[in-house]
Amino acid sequence: MLKLWGRVNSVNVKKVLWMLDELGLPYDRSDAGMEHGVVNTPAYRAMNPNGRVPTIEDDGFVLWESNSILRYLAMKHGSVLYPADPAARASADRWMDWQLSTLSPAERNLFWGLVRTPPEKRDMASVMAAAKAAGECWAMLDAHIARHGGPYVDGAAMTIADIVLGCYARRWFGQEVRVEGMPHFPALAAWYAAIGARPGFQRWVAVPMS
Repeated sequence: MLKLWGRVNSVNVKKVLWMLDELGLPYDRSDAGMEHGVVNTPAYRAMNPNGRVPTIEDDGFVLWESNSILRYLAMKHGSVLYPADPAARASADRWMDWQLSTLSPAERNLFWGLVRTPPEKRDMASVMAAAKAAGECWAMLDAHIARHGGPYVDGAAMTIADIVLGCYARRWFGQEVRVEGMPHFPALAAWYAAIGARPGFQRWVAVPMS
């Protein structure tokens, strides 16, 4: 059985949990990271030298980096969530890379500043700057979806890019991080409603953030 290490309130672990639900795969999960520890033990570092989550072990194959895990699971199990067509696959990859390179750095201080920082210690200037930067990112995806009409990131078919971006969109749309002046994106909201109906999203992503 596939083994997964990671805490359920990690956005990157949520990606993998949602994907496993989409595939209907059994797995054994162990808490790791933050208050659970584990990630700095020699045994864990031997698997994942970064000391982060998630990490999986599947039939003796160890893999870390959440987006790579999603690609691996989709390819191994022949999932349509990672299209065989080169252009469609490259587009999904493009949005997953964009999450790493552009979206995550932009929105990090919004989530951390409001969800994981006590009110008395919050740097609201940093939070507002992050809200503006994140909004500029989501405007790009909103425009992209509006051009092709949705309902998913790249059109009629859901891909693993929807899982990756959906986990981050939960932060943008969540009441836990709403601040004054955050813009409304109609196409993005319609996409979020579509992915939000997925059982895996409801089980792992829609829960309160912590």
